[in-house]
Amino acid sequence: MSPRSASVNEELRRRSRERLLHATVELVGERGYEATTLGDIADRAGTARGLISYYFPGKRHLLQSAVHRLMHLTLEAALEREPRTEDGRERLARAVDAILGLARDRPRLMRTHMAGILQAEGFMRCPEQQRLAELLRETVVRYGSPDPDTDYPLLRALLMGAVVAVLLPGAPMPMARLRAELFQRYGLDWELGVPPDGGPPGGTFPSPRQ
Repeated sequence: MSPRSASVNEELRRRSRERLLHATVELVGERGYEATTLGDIADRAGTARGLISYYFPGKRHLLQSAVHRLMHLTLEAALEREPRTEDGRERLARAVDAILGLARDRPRLMRTHMAGILQAEGFMRCPEQQRLAELLRETVVRYGSPDPDTDYPLLRALLMGAVVAVLLPGAPMPMARLRAELFQRYGLDWELGVPPDGGPPGGTFPSPRQ
């Protein structure tokens, strides 16, 4: 049997890494961070336990990479769903709804992710985070930002703040209100993206800021 080519080995490594990321999202969402061991993740992914330390420095880094991958894939699917559009305002609306939707649909996972970022380990850069950043920055460019290097970090901060506000234990903010505030800030019509049922808070949507 001839040895595998470098490209085949690279593809196998990529698939193994993605299985680990996917398993992490599933298990932390089901059990929580503390109750999920690296052995559990390796078993769910069908890979050797040692591969985790080969790809990731630790459990927290693995989780951040896994959630950033989920965010990237969710955002990409929202931006490219039918009917596809190049309209920058519609694409920004879809981006906001995609990230807020993760807080709604995967609260345990997203709360764990945000708590990790706010702890001592802080924000960790990884390939998945870079892909997410590129997609968000491109969204800001399509929206028409004259200074995307400034406006992209601001959008990221606003989205992170909205996710924290939705998931804050004991005092969560209504998602519709947070969406309305973000849409007003960026001059987006309520009907763009995927508007929630029931219409805007208060029955009328405030005029966009000039």
